[in-house]
Amino acid sequence: MPRMTAARAAVEILKREGVTQAFGVPGAAINPFYKALKEGGGINHTLARHVEGASHMAEGYTRTRPGNIGVCIGTSGPAGTDMITGLYSAIGDSVPILCITGQAPTAVMHKEDFQAVDIAAIARPVTKAATTVMEAAQVPGVFQQAFHLMRSGRPGPVLIDLPLDVQQTEIEFDPETYAPLPVHRPAATRPQAAKALAMLLAAERPLIVAGGGVINADASALLVEFAELTGVPVVPTLMGWGTIPDDHDLNAGMVGLQTSHRYGNATFLDSDFVLGIGNRWANRHTGGLDVYTRGRTFVHVDIEPTQIGRIFAPDYGIVSDARAALTLFVELAREHRDAGTLPDRSDWAASARRRKATLQRRTHFDDVPMKPQRVYEEMNRAFGPETRYVTTIGLSQIAGAQLLHVYRPRHWINCGQAGPLGWTIPAALGVATADPEASVVALSGDYDFQFMLEELAVGAQHRIPYVHVLVNNAYLGLIRQAQRNLDIDFQVNLEFENINSPELGVYGVDHVKVVEGLGCKALRVTEPDALLPAFEEAKKLAAEYRVPVVVEAILERVTNISMGVQIDAVNEWEPLATDPSHAPTSVLPLEL
Repeated sequence: MPRMTAARAAVEILKREGVTQAFGVPGAAINPFYKALKEGGGINHTLARHVEGASHMAEGYTRTRPGNIGVCIGTSGPAGTDMITGLYSAIGDSVPILCITGQAPTAVMHKEDFQAVDIAAIARPVTKAATTVMEAAQVPGVFQQAFHLMRSGRPGPVLIDLPLDVQQTEIEFDPETYAPLPVHRPAATRPQAAKALAMLLAAERPLIVAGGGVINADASALLVEFAELTGVPVVPTLMGWGTIPDDHDLNAGMVGLQTSHRYGNATFLDSDFVLGIGNRWANRHTGGLDVYTRGRTFVHVDIEPTQIGRIFAPDYGIVSDARAALTLFVELAREHRDAGTLPDRSDWAASARRRKATLQRRTHFDDVPMKPQRVYEEMNRAFGPETRYVTTIGLSQIAGAQLLHVYRPRHWINCGQAGPLGWTIPAALGVATADPEASVVALSGDYDFQFMLEELAVGAQHRIPYVHVLVNNAYLGLIRQAQRNLDIDFQVNLEFENINSPELGVYGVDHVKVVEGLGCKALRVTEPDALLPAFEEAKKLAAEYRVPVVVEAILERVTNISMGVQIDAVNEWEPLATDPSHAPTSVLPLEL
């Protein structure tokens, strides 16, 4: 039997589980693993500037392609605690990432040794499993189980903590005979699918709500086929955006309090039946459940048994992987089609399209300083259907979800549940690493951008190009808007006069200088007509220099973006589109 260190055995397992890329920061307690990583070969490693950044890079890497599992690595103590945010973000959005941490030697773990902390206990609430491996011979089994857990059922992250002496201990392990464990995913039965479909066919105005589970299951094509067979309009959730192209006749728009469309909310409120697939009824999608559920019948399909009934009790629930359920739905719908028993949904679908063509928000403003809506209008012009957008939270993300267009799965890569500031830059680097030839465009407000901007140096060092659109109003815009309800405007101003860049006025941080100092390229735009040329120049610079390129748009200080407390009571703060010229990049031309 071959002998090797437990660390080397772990590296060999990573390779046989399909890992080719890792992100991390070495340190004393994880150095034996890094030695094994170097000697084992076959896994590229990207050195982050912050271990939280490494965890978000791993997230972006996983989210980009079906089957990817991002790996992040850090040393003991604060490295692990810094990656907790990435683990929380991953479990909230059902994203499998593997976090590997170093640990003090087993003999001193409970003696207040330097940087010795029970990271497994800390990580357990935000992982599918968190284990400190106390015996070297258990390392292969723990890693094998980690990949089994990450891929089975509802996907999610795992943490493995490796004490220094465990990493260095030699064990018997034969990599050539290693095989991954079979993945378990629950599947709907034909009678279950038939009952759900019968309920849908009996409805007059049905909708399909497609969540991130459809994308996780790589089942978007099946979802579209099912919608086309039945003629039922589709509402993608924020995490499911891209399952059906925005310009598809059956895309009814998004529903919710913030990241939603006027026409999406209106169509939902007119519906009488909802089939939710791979979604979790998030509160910013539903708003108040009294309004959301009133007058509607619900069927919920989800891979996680405890998700059924968690938010509200559906009329019928099915525990199933989205691909397995949709395969049966398509099969049954074809049988109904061939038997001539599918209802005609053309009038209902046409009504959804009419709303899409009439209930639009205005994007075209010529104001200086710029309104943010104009930025998204020009982004629609500059960046095509192949663009992978990356963003996390804030008014920038909310307005982007309302006004941008997404046409493919995994082309809106968004941190949905956790929403940590600073996520966008490292996640975009992970996305661009996973798909080096892609058009990757990140979107941040100024505060999100400032949280982890040191990771731009990673893009410069490792030649990872992408375009980052930075909308700057020197404000915590979303928090300022939320404070209106309390009649305050407190501790949300980022403005100051920069003594080194007086030309900025009160906009404070000179992002162009900072970005250039980190080895990247940056452009500043102050007038709306300069946005499109700047985006085109940014694409050229990214291709030429192979580094991140930031386009900073200087916005008006205060803008209120459409949102509300109920899906039937969204506040539209800005003038709405009343002429086709008001929304020139909308999916459908405005109908008056």
